[in-house]
Amino acid sequence: MKTLKIGLAGIYTIVLLVSGCTSSQRPDSIPGESGLDAQATGAELASAQEKLVLNWFVHGANSASLPSRDKDFVRQAIERKFNVELNVEHMQMSNDYTNRLNLRLAGSGAPDLFMVDGGVSNKYIMDRVAMDLTELVTPQTMPNYFKYWITETELKRYQVQDMFRRAPVPYPKRAYISYYVRKDWLDKLGLPIPKTYEDMIETMKAFTFKDPDGNGKQDTYGFTTAGGGYTVPIVFPEFYKNGIYGGLMLENDMFVDGTTDPRMEQVFTDLLETIRLGVIDKDWFLQKSGEDINKAVQGKVGIVISGGAMAAYDHATWSIQYRTKEVLRQAGKPEEAAKVDWQPFHPWADTGVATMTLPGAPFMFSSKTTIEKAKRSIQILDWLASEEGFMLTRFGIEGVHYTRDGNKITIDPVATKRDIADNGYFLAVYSFFSQGDAQTLGLEVIQPDETERDRKIFEKISSYVFKPSIGTNVAPPTGLDISSFRKEMWRYQARVLFEDKSAANWPKYRQELMTTHRGKDIFEAYARQMSEAFGRTIGFRAEP
Repeated sequence: MKTLKIGLAGIYTIVLLVSGCTSSQRPDSIPGESGLDAQATGAELASAQEKLVLNWFVHGANSASLPSRDKDFVRQAIERKFNVELNVEHMQMSNDYTNRLNLRLAGSGAPDLFMVDGGVSNKYIMDRVAMDLTELVTPQTMPNYFKYWITETELKRYQVQDMFRRAPVPYPKRAYISYYVRKDWLDKLGLPIPKTYEDMIETMKAFTFKDPDGNGKQDTYGFTTAGGGYTVPIVFPEFYKNGIYGGLMLENDMFVDGTTDPRMEQVFTDLLETIRLGVIDKDWFLQKSGEDINKAVQGKVGIVISGGAMAAYDHATWSIQYRTKEVLRQAGKPEEAAKVDWQPFHPWADTGVATMTLPGAPFMFSSKTTIEKAKRSIQILDWLASEEGFMLTRFGIEGVHYTRDGNKITIDPVATKRDIADNGYFLAVYSFFSQGDAQTLGLEVIQPDETERDRKIFEKISSYVFKPSIGTNVAPPTGLDISSFRKEMWRYQARVLFEDKSAANWPKYRQELMTTHRGKDIFEAYARQMSEAFGRTIGFRAEP
């Protein structure tokens, strides 16, 4: 059996997870409780430290949920090890998340530790909402974090506004971005898996107008995504067609901001034409992340995109493959369920589907919290970054949810479903700090119920070409806010698609973004930072 190398970051954030419910087979006591006792020993900080109440607000899939304390073995382990009462609130990264966090930070209920996206973190640092991390995040205070996941160079390049008030969570070194298509629908219509942009458009037409599900109605679409009510995601094939494969790109020693690049005029022209064809789900712009996957699972759309390695695996209970089959079985259509076949494809697999990853979302501490709470949180975070913490938050309890032979980890699917999946897949919340690759720790993860089809999917999506990243995290110059700039950018993009319904005004809008909204100043600063990091001149063209 081949080793299954899992890219879980995309699983938790892009593929909709199973809903939470308690299995009737789940005993009241925690299975393997003695295993938790063993994990707790060796960190008897509890007896030496005052008990603290910690409140964390972190990114986590809305479809995941935390179980009651008696079923939450991660929370029990943390509270026992570090003598804390840990309260974790989670939401999927979105405008709703940011709005809720803003309210919390402005009032009396500010969380001690929180996560945000990069642009928002810059504003929080400018506004002095976040605590200084100079004495908190060091190789001495977080040895596991620096040993396995983040280098001191990465951390240095991650800082903004000449202040040290944010630090990146561990992150996967690569993603598994792919389009997925209902091959069973293709087979029914006598079509091949798309290989080119033109093929993809023809497939979208067929899925929209040729009744691929055979119900006699035109109630399916070719493609959908989730704009969250404010953004145009870089997942439409029109971006790739016009050479936009990432948000921040480096081309011939020139920095390129993908979503404000002059090429966006043609992206919008092509996208508007595709929208006019009627082959894109009409709800795409207002949909929140996960709702697009729901549409696929419900048989309403034939092509979606995901960044999870197991997005279409047979054995993964949260995959679109597994869940689509379940929907049909529950509808009394077992024969149709047996034929479901979501397959990966990408017309740009050989030229570049995205850029390589850089450190992403940061963790921060509220300036309102105490230094004692921040230090205790740091202790917990570093434990989460250790092999022990990583294993517990990614795979569960040794001897219960997996067995170990040296560095080979064999998952027990029955116990995992019973204690984790059927309890809201709650590890998807705690693994916010365990998003790195298991291979980084030298671990091989084996899924006994993986199928040959699963292995072929992984082999295919692992072969996709990724473009080099810009090589360093970048930040606006002091006093400028990238999140405010992006809000204006999204407003202009929405105007192009839904008001103007023409790309003719994009050059004018871009000029306003570069001048009135200071894009030129921001991106020239990015280019200077890249030049300093690489020791060579990187430029930025403000004019087309």
